[in-house]
Amino acid sequence: MNSQRPVPLWPNNKRIAIAINVDLEIWSEGKAPDYTVQSTALKPGTISHGGIAWSEYGGKTGVWRVLQLLERHGVPGTFSVNAKCVEAFPDAVAQIVKSGFDIAGHGYTQDQLLVYMKPAEEKAAIKQCLDMLERASGTRPKGWVTPVHAHTEHTVEFLAEEGVLWHNEAADCDQPHRVEVRGRAMAAIPGSDFTDNRVLRTGPQLLVDSYKRAFDYLYKHEPMSYIGMSIHCQFGGRPLMIAAFDELLRYFGQHPDVWFASHRQIAQHVIDNRIDSGAYFHHAYA
Repeated sequence: MNSQRPVPLWPNNKRIAIAINVDLEIWSEGKAPDYTVQSTALKPGTISHGGIAWSEYGGKTGVWRVLQLLERHGVPGTFSVNAKCVEAFPDAVAQIVKSGFDIAGHGYTQDQLLVYMKPAEEKAAIKQCLDMLERASGTRPKGWVTPVHAHTEHTVEFLAEEGVLWHNEAADCDQPHRVEVRGRAMAAIPGSDFTDNRVLRTGPQLLVDSYKRAFDYLYKHEPMSYIGMSIHCQFGGRPLMIAAFDELLRYFGQHPDVWFASHRQIAQHVIDNRIDSGAYFHHAYA
């Protein structure tokens, strides 16, 4: 493959696009995430008050620090929001909107998974989430990230029916691309393979090193490539992790040919330009 060959995918011939997804999440009453910094698991059926408090850090503290990070670097971000956060953290949701960031649907809570629902229940749950976020933000979300990426064979069709522009369920590729769903053009945008919560028991520097290496490789060898990053407010919004993201954004920003874009901007670009799956490699070998 000729790495110097021009591949006309991103605007202004940028070599790499970077999109940042910020997860603002909450669990059902009495429930906690199945991952925390605690290394000792509680007996099944025990309410983890520590785990609940750890998760609520995201809406009470972490989200505000992430907002400041993005604003300081002047880069867009897409906030994937559990609809229940509208009720639990209304000030945070309002500030996301006020700061001009996009909001995407992310289910009602993190433990009410689409994959366990019947089709009619799933369809109703998606609509409920989008309705709640629209009422809170004034704009109907154009994107969707399924909690724990546990979508069904019906999810994308239900999203298309609701007018959603892009989804984050493209685990079979690493480049955003256009898809046709029930006669509608949508964008499939890959999520991150290595998010902040993967380094719970190692260290933030592992995240920095991993993304720097991936960025350097793609920037040098694969022009018009893509990196998606995820920040979970309950973990990535803590000082130890936000410092790692700050270092990465400063590093990426030192390179002239980087397109920091929201998921909606990327979705509109690949739809308008009819960029299909595998477009980079198809062009490189054409």
